[in-house]
Amino acid sequence: MFLAVQHDCVPMDKSAGNGPKVEEKREKMKRTLLKDWKTRLSYFLQNSSTPGKSKTGKKSKQQTFIKPSPEEALLWAEAFDELLASKYGLAAFRAFLKSEFCEENIEFWLACEDFKKTKSPQKLSSKARKIYTDFIEKEAPKEINIDFQTKTLIAQNIQEATSGCFTTAQKRVYSLMENNSYPRFLESEFYQDLCKKPQIATEPHAT
Repeated sequence: MFLAVQHDCVPMDKSAGNGPKVEEKREKMKRTLLKDWKTRLSYFLQNSSTPGKSKTGKKSKQQTFIKPSPEEALLWAEAFDELLASKYGLAAFRAFLKSEFCEENIEFWLACEDFKKTKSPQKLSSKARKIYTDFIEKEAPKEINIDFQTKTLIAQNIQEATSGCFTTAQKRVYSLMENNSYPRFLESEFYQDLCKKPQIATEPHAT
């Protein structure tokens, strides 16, 4: 049983019950969650890096993720956009958000990016309604944490959908990820390992 986690990934205040046993239990749970997301991330990336074949023998359209060099990984720390621009970085960040129970944030942001590229008015309208039912409306399966006024404005805007329907909400979610989850991702053990340069083994000199 996991502790409840807020949608914007901000750690909740738990002032009650901070005895030694409770703290030890939380630390154990934290280590378990860390191990779980690292395992899930490794599995996800390994299975995505090798294009598989379908039952018909045709190659699937899986994306290929090439592990970045330490230099490339270090670039992710320079700006949040650098991380999002990397296929491997984006996949790793999504897995990290999943471990924090707020993957709906990056999924919403990506859906908005796809939405803005849509040209057909018919597709724009159908995509707008899907984004609204998936992420915006009350009790949505992937409901994001935005204010009531923004939700109301979106509900009005999708009646005559334009590419800017979700601009305000997307900026809000981007800011949440940039200020909260992104710094914690950079501090994660997985990211730190990516930034380490491999040590060159040296042969002992003959005497």
